[in-house]
Amino acid sequence: MRRIAICVAASSLTLSLSACGALGVTGDSADASPTKGDDITVGLLLPEKANTRYDKFDHPIVRATVAELTENKGEVVYSNADASAATQTNQMQKMIDDRVDVILLDAVDAESIAGTVEKAKEAGIPVIAYDRLAQGPIDAYISFDNELVGEVQGRSLMAALGGDVDTSTKIVMMNGSPTDPNAAQFKSGALSELNGQVTIAATHDVKDWKPENAQEHMTQDIAKIGVDNIAAVYAANDGMAGGVIKALKAAGVTDMPPITGQDAELDAVQRIITGEQYMSVYKSYPEEAQAAAEMAVAKVQGKDIKFDSLTADRVDSPTHKDIPAQLVPVVALTTENISETVVNDGIYKLSEICAGKYKAACEAIDLK
Repeated sequence: MRRIAICVAASSLTLSLSACGALGVTGDSADASPTKGDDITVGLLLPEKANTRYDKFDHPIVRATVAELTENKGEVVYSNADASAATQTNQMQKMIDDRVDVILLDAVDAESIAGTVEKAKEAGIPVIAYDRLAQGPIDAYISFDNELVGEVQGRSLMAALGGDVDTSTKIVMMNGSPTDPNAAQFKSGALSELNGQVTIAATHDVKDWKPENAQEHMTQDIAKIGVDNIAAVYAANDGMAGGVIKALKAAGVTDMPPITGQDAELDAVQRIITGEQYMSVYKSYPEEAQAAAEMAVAKVQGKDIKFDSLTADRVDSPTHKDIPAQLVPVVALTTENISETVVNDGIYKLSEICAGKYKAACEAIDLK
């Protein structure tokens, strides 16, 4: 549920804590009497390793921000579940047993983790749902506006199809994992732009977001629908977009139809500059990770004014209503704004994007 207006313009990002000022928040401890000092332990539970963002951005930025906020006295204990809900349950239980002060939880399975969230609550350990809205008595939630992500993808796909599109135009949808609540929101947002405009010839909820699963589905769809009859593919993230492209190449396609994505992975940015992938959705992981760390520290230290300022939005989960939240803006990433987004925000260097065989493609779109 979205209760605020979200802009879709990307802005320059630094990893300083100056963003707090934009929220009317100060870092000083006069907000409240701290329940803990700087010697705190933050548990960070991330869901999988297939997406490079978790180890490249989320984990190191959370760690660096906690260190900065606590004068290097705070600690981050990190575990990655590698897409296993059972593993994550065990990891979270260990953090509860070890009495960490607060847990940042990016759930593999939002529903199955609810019981363990309840155990954390009983142990007096706050849980902040990170990136995915976990069920159970969470204390706060931070993520991107997920329905808007889907809307941006759907709108971009329609723009790429151009004026000749009608309800007979066939597309394929590769949606995210059915255990990820974000996937349903992405799908809902996309359908709000696509329903009644095109024919959805095939749609799949792809297990574990795995590219190989998307590739298998796409191979079957090509055989069923006919490769020449597929005008575009909605892929909910960049990994699956890569799987879709592999299936299309195997079918002999050299001029790719419009294909969406999400996460602005380096491979996807390079596919965008070569024309293999039409767009991705850029979400500022540094901004999300930094804000999550700020929320965790403020919650543990009893800085209620700061915490409330960081969670001015409200969302509902299937189990709880009016959860304090922060929703971070997103932007459609195309050849037109690579410099202004992922390069300007320090996600990638031009030398990384335009390396080797991609140098000519960068020059062709004047990316320098």
